[in-house]
Amino acid sequence: MLQVGDKAPDFSGIDQHEKEVKLSDFKGKKLVLYFYPKDNTPGCTMEAKNLRDNYELLLSKGYEVVGVSADSITRHKKFAEKYNLPFSLIADEDKTILRAYDAWGLKKFMGREYEGIIRKTYVINEDGIIEKIIDKVKTKAHAEQILEIK
Repeated sequence: MLQVGDKAPDFSGIDQHEKEVKLSDFKGKKLVLYFYPKDNTPGCTMEAKNLRDNYELLLSKGYEVVGVSADSITRHKKFAEKYNLPFSLIADEDKTILRAYDAWGLKKFMGREYEGIIRKTYVINEDGIIEKIIDKVKTKAHAEQILEIK
C-alpha cells in the first residue's frame, strides 16, 4: 500500500485528446491524480464538475489535475466534452495505473463483493513524492478536500 512520503509510481497513459500523459510531465509541479469508477455516473460527474469549477483556483495554487478510470478514450472524450472538463482523463483500460496506485481492489455493494475501481486521490509534490492521500472523497467538495478548505 502506498503511503504519504512514498515516491509516486511512474505512469503513462493516453488521455481523451489521444495524447500521452506521464508522471514526468509534472516534474516541478504539484499533481492531483484522481481515480474514479466510471464516466457519466452521478458521483463521478459531481466530482469532475467540482474539480472543473475549481480548476482555476487549483492552478493558481500550483496544482495540475489528471483523472484516471478504466473507461475508453472515446468515453472520456464524450464525458470531457459534455461537461467541459479542462483536464486530462487517462483511459487505463488494462488497469495498470489503477493497480499501481492501489485504486483497483475488492469493493462491497449491497452485501455483494466484487473487484472494481476504488475512488481515491493522490496529491503528488513537485519532486514526485506523495504528499496526501484522500481515501474518503467528497464528490461535491473534492477541491476543498485537496486544498484543505473548511
